[in-house]
Amino acid sequence: MVGLKLFNTQSGVTEVVPRLAEVEEDVQDLVEAHMEKMLGVTFLASEYVIDCLDGGRIDSLGLDENGAPVIVEYKRGTDAGVINQGLYYMAWLTNHKDAFRSLVRDRLGVTAASQILWSAPRLICVAGDFTRYDVHAVREHRRSIDLVRYRYFGSDHFGLETVASVTGHSARAKRVRRRVAGASPVRHQGGAIAELAAAVDEVLVGLGDGVTRVQRKQYLAYQRLRNFACLIPPQQTKVLVYLKADPTAADLAPGLTRDVTGLGHHGTGDLEVQLRTERDLERAQDLFRLSYAAA
Repeated sequence: MVGLKLFNTQSGVTEVVPRLAEVEEDVQDLVEAHMEKMLGVTFLASEYVIDCLDGGRIDSLGLDENGAPVIVEYKRGTDAGVINQGLYYMAWLTNHKDAFRSLVRDRLGVTAASQILWSAPRLICVAGDFTRYDVHAVREHRRSIDLVRYRYFGSDHFGLETVASVTGHSARAKRVRRRVAGASPVRHQGGAIAELAAAVDEVLVGLGDGVTRVQRKQYLAYQRLRNFACLIPPQQTKVLVYLKADPTAADLAPGLTRDVTGLGHHGTGDLEVQLRTERDLERAQDLFRLSYAAA
C-alpha cells in the first residue's frame, strides 16, 4: 500500500480526525482543480457525455504525463460498482479514439493529439474506501487500474492513498535484470552501459510493490500514481535518469546530478542523474527513493 499523500488546499492547521466528503461532487471538484498535482494528469473534461445506446457521463477525462488517456471516477464512500462503471467507460473510450483525439487536439493541440499512448489507457477510481474484493478484481483485469482512497483532514488538507495499482499491458514488473528497450547489443563499453541500464531498471522497479513501467519510444517511465523516474535508452558512455525530486533540495554533484528545470528533455522530472558506473548507481539510490516517496 502506498503511503498517504497530503495536499494543502488552503492554509492553516491540519485537524487529525479524517473525514469523508459531504457529497461526491466535492471530491470531484477538488481533484479536477488540482489534477496535475494530485494525479500527474492533465485535466481535459468533466461529466463527458458518451454517445452510445446506454449513454452515460464520464466523471473526468485527462491525459497523463506519458500521454496515456485517463478516466477518473469518484465515489463518496465504498461502492462496488465504481470499477465496473469505469471499465464500461474505458471500453467506450478505446472504441471511440477519434472522439478522444479531437478532445485532446482542442484542449492541448495537434502535437499532443498525435502522441496519445493508446497501448496504456488508465482508470483511476477515487473513493472513500475499497473492499478486498475490489482489490482482487482489479488484479484479474488486463487493464491499468488505480484504486485511490481519499480523506479530508480539517478544511485545509486532502489526502490520497493508493490501495491497489495494476498495469494492463504486462504482469507486475519482475525484479530481474534485463536489457532495457533501446539498449545496444552487449559489446565492449556499450555492453557495460546496457548492463548498467538493466541494473537501474531493477533498482527502480524494486523500490516498492506499487511500481509500474510505461514504455514510450524515447524513455521508460516508472510510476506509482504519478511518474517518479524516467529512464532514457542507454547512450554510448552513460545512462540518464530524470527524477521528480526537487533539484533545489538535492546536494548536486558535478558529473552525477544536474538541475534541468526549464530545459527540454525526454521524459519527466527536473533532476537529471548521469550514471556511468555501478558506483554512480549506488550514490544515486537515495535520490531514487526520495523521488519515489514524493510521487
